[in-house]
Amino acid sequence: MSWREAGTVAVLVFNDAVLLYFLAISLHYLALMVLGFWETLRVVHDIQWQDQRRLMQSPFTPPVSVIATAYNEQANIVESVRSLLTLHYPRFEVIVVNDGSTDRTLEILTESFALRQVSRSFEYLVPCRPIRGAYESTVFPNLVIVDKENGGCKADATNGGLNFAMYPLVCVLDADSVLDDDALLRTVRPFVLDPGRTVGTGGSVRIVNGCEVRAGRVTQVRLPWRVLPLIQVVEYLRGFLFARMGWSRLNALPIISGAFGVFDKRLILQAGGYAQDSLGEDFEMVIRLHRYIGDHRLPYRLRFVPDPVCWTEVPETLRVLRRQRSRWHRGLLDTLLRHRPMIGRPRYGPVGMLSLPAFVVFELFGPVVELLGYVVVPIAYLVGVLNTRYMAAFLALAFLLSMLLSIFAVLLDDIAFRRYARARDLALLILVSIVENLGYRQITVWWRVCAFWEYWRGYSGWGQMERRGLSNA
Repeated sequence: MSWREAGTVAVLVFNDAVLLYFLAISLHYLALMVLGFWETLRVVHDIQWQDQRRLMQSPFTPPVSVIATAYNEQANIVESVRSLLTLHYPRFEVIVVNDGSTDRTLEILTESFALRQVSRSFEYLVPCRPIRGAYESTVFPNLVIVDKENGGCKADATNGGLNFAMYPLVCVLDADSVLDDDALLRTVRPFVLDPGRTVGTGGSVRIVNGCEVRAGRVTQVRLPWRVLPLIQVVEYLRGFLFARMGWSRLNALPIISGAFGVFDKRLILQAGGYAQDSLGEDFEMVIRLHRYIGDHRLPYRLRFVPDPVCWTEVPETLRVLRRQRSRWHRGLLDTLLRHRPMIGRPRYGPVGMLSLPAFVVFELFGPVVELLGYVVVPIAYLVGVLNTRYMAAFLALAFLLSMLLSIFAVLLDDIAFRRYARARDLALLILVSIVENLGYRQITVWWRVCAFWEYWRGYSGWGQMERRGLSNA
């Protein structure tokens, strides 16, 4: 066999392998779509309006410590804290951790909420950088500001908040986020309905860019007018309503967003708190909880709840978006390597047998295979070793699957929640579901592939998220 013939055979074998891979990933995402679709409709149908009133009045509704971490968040901090202080919940405290901010975050908090420094006892139950002081509001008795040295990561700041938390449940947030007034009540609902087994819940994260925010509340939901945030609206809908809802149905939820999650504080402390050297502290914490519970053979559920909403600001430039997506993928790689003994192990239940293997095959290496497909398949066609039918099948599978998932996510959101009520908003989101495949998807695939090189080189930077401010959202 000549070198040319051998090369032709290798290319054809590779192309067959890529096509089979895309068939597998298509079935994977379609299965999550079906599970997420029906589970979302079931959960929304089962929710009664009386539930909120009962939860507000019930003595069994557990108190919650809300922990919001802040580093250089002067643009958003006042609106965010106001939204937290006006939550509809019977008993809660708000702990804002100022993680060594170099801007006016602490000064603005002091001025806006009439803070005074206090001597408050606490223990270093989980490791964090030294705490410099604690402040309480003279206006809001349930507001505490923890001022600590910068730890270089959100995990260290969250651990500082955990050391101050008084209540059995902790809600972990980003300080640049805004919650709906009933979001905490809805997220805690599984703890009340299934006490003793529920150890963590997460709510939906939606994009605040373009919305009107007043007094710490989203008063008018609008789509962003810039292209990048608009595409991310569709991405978030697809990720939360299908992927997380589907995994939650299987009790294999691998991640609860660091922007909005509620946990059993006792278990987080027993597991050692948030890992300060992790590149994706939210993902790593949830996987470590699964691992700790599996090692100790405890009954449990981690649930995703689709109706409570946390609003967050997303990148509006390619430069900032690239840093975010690279960090997410490096965090995925880092966490899977840390907890690789769990993969494929029945001891860890559906997480070990289903979601972690799927994350390795489809989430971690999916961008590599997709990029190779974009490069090799057209080259094979140009040199004459690939017929038009094969190339058409590959491109159709790559693009139609993404469009199908996105369009169905938009329609499901409209059916179940109708956050974007205008018909033109729905039409625009469906259009974006198509447009995101024409350049945007390929760019993000390249960033995620580059994340492997950055991780191997030891790059651990997070980069600065540039904020416009929630009042200007």
